[in-house]
Formats: sequence, C-alpha cells, structure tokens
Amino acid sequence: MDISTTFDELKSLKALLGIILVLFLLVLSVWFGVGVMNKLKEGKYIGRDIPSLNTITVSGDGEIYAKPDLGIVDFSVVTEEKTVAKAMSKNTEKMNAIVDFMKKEGIDEKDLKTLSFNISPRYEWYEKSQCVPPCPSGRRYLVGYEVSQTLEVKIRDLAKIGDIVQGATVAGANQAGDLQFTIDKPDELKKQARAEAIEEAKTKAKELAERLGVKLVRITNFSESGEAPVPSPYFMAKEAAVMGGAEPAPQIQTGENKIEVTISITYEID
Repeated sequence: MDISTTFDELKSLKALLGIILVLFLLVLSVWFGVGVMNKLKEGKYIGRDIPSLNTITVSGDGEIYAKPDLGIVDFSVVTEEKTVAKAMSKNTEKMNAIVDFMKKEGIDEKDLKTLSFNISPRYEWYEKSQCVPPCPSGRRYLVGYEVSQTLEVKIRDLAKIGDIVQGATVAGANQAGDLQFTIDKPDELKKQARAEAIEEAKTKAKELAERLGVKLVRITNFSESGEAPVPSPYFMAKEAAVMGGAEPAPQIQTGENKIEVTISITYEID
C-alpha cells in the first residue's frame, strides 16, 4: 500500500469530522440561544396581569305559560288486621280493583306505577293500673298488622281527573293526594322561552352600547339557566272519604304552568 495515499485519506477523514463537529456546535448554539431568549421573554411578564378584554354582560328572561297536559296523582290502600294474611288479602283485593278500574278508564299500563308496599306490625301499650309498689312498668302488646300500598297514576285525559279520583275511592283507595299538573313534552315551549330571552338580552346590549358610546364586537360568552315546567300542586285530603256512585265527582281546575329560561350574554366592546 502506498503510504502517501493512506496519509491523504486520513487527512480527508479528519477534515470531514471537523466539519461535522462545527455543524453540531452551531446547531447547539442556536438551540441554546433560542431557549435563553424565550426564558427572557417569559420573565418580562412574571407578576403582570394578563390584558383583559373590554366587555359588557347582559341578561334576558323568557317566560311561556301553557296549560298542562298531564296529571299525576297517588292512591293508597291501607288495611289493618290481626294477621298478615288477612291484611294482605284485603289490601290486595282493593288495590287490584283500583288497577282494573284505571285500565277500564283508558289508563295505559305504563302510566301505572307502584311507589311503595309496606307491611308493619301494630303495637299498643298497656299500663298496669293497680299494683303494690314497686309497680312493674307497662308492656307493649302486638295487636295486629298494617299493610299499605301506593299507586302512582298518570292521567293524560285531564277531563277525566274528577271521575278517576271518585272511581278510585269507590274501588277501595282510602288515601289520595299529591295531585300535580305538568307538561309532558316541554322542549318546544322551552325553545320559545329561550328565543324571547335572547331577544331581550340583545336589545339590552344594543341600548347599553349606544348609551355608553361603544361598539359591540362579538359574543365572548353565553350561559343559560331555566326551570322545567313546575308541576302545579293540587292538594287533596290525604284521607279520602269513600264516595257512593251517586256522589258528584270533584271539579278540579288545572290552571297554567310557567316555563322560564334566563340567559346571559357577554359582548366584547370597542
């Protein structure tokens, strides 16, 4: 092998390594310099507040009144007997009669719901009236059992409410109450209330901007809160008197329900 040729190759390799090293150091220097500049820029804003936009916030309310289309009422049967079997038998007979009556009145099975079913013992306390001191304390005696069952009924034909209340008590319900009226599908009414609220807020914003001498640029925030149609309660006596077939059905007025939406809009101003 020619010694001069080998020496030339070594020189070329050394030169190439030198170039690579210089490029590496150059890239490293640029990267380090950029990092330092960024840190210096960050340091300029430490302890300073972030600039805030000039804004105004307005609110609007929308209210829609509508007649309810759904009535909800609870009917209960409470039976007291000396044994569980007798209490269960009588209570079940009456509740089954109520359910059958509801179905005959056109109430769908999906609108009948058992809310509660309870069996509980009944005790009475007896004191010993005459004794030679020291007298022993009184005793508690089991005197029977109470069975109760509550049925929730959704009534979609509101013209039938009075007849249904009367019919349920005739069938055996001895407690009735918590009658309330609501709207089954309130979404469309809520849209109307929301539209009213937005128009009110936009009108407020335009008037306020005009008085302040500023220009509305864009909406930066929007929020909404609202109430679903609140059921209108119709309080009935909890203990229902058993009505005869000739007794007139009670007149029950449904009134109107309110659907309310409140919105808030924030505008950037210039």
